[in-house]
Amino acid sequence: MEELKTFNWSEVDRYPNFENCTDSINFQDNKNCFEHTITTHISKYFSTQNIIVTQTVSDTILIDLLVSKTGEIKIFQTQTHELTKQQIPELDSILKSSLEGLPKLYPAIKRSQQVQTVFQLPIILRVD
Repeated sequence: MEELKTFNWSEVDRYPNFENCTDSINFQDNKNCFEHTITTHISKYFSTQNIIVTQTVSDTILIDLLVSKTGEIKIFQTQTHELTKQQIPELDSILKSSLEGLPKLYPAIKRSQQVQTVFQLPIILRVD
């Protein structure tokens, strides 16, 4: 979970903004705070889960996250290998639960309007 890639962010004037990032005035600082907040939160959640597998799982899961115009965040789509799905059938519910408890989120802004955005979060998952 050390890596977060985004796309189409250049099309907004301001990233979605967590309440703990309100001091981030410039675009890049806001982006960095957003990425750090979400990756740290998801990493901490995964570290509390007791995931048991019969085969070693090493996969990069791609999660498309949707941030609505009202600041709600949800999983739009996931991409993962079939072995990972077989070994961790509860993965989708774990991912969904990992978004609970995030700080308040304000939507992205484009031309002074709140807009919906979608971004991709790669999660590197290794379970022995």
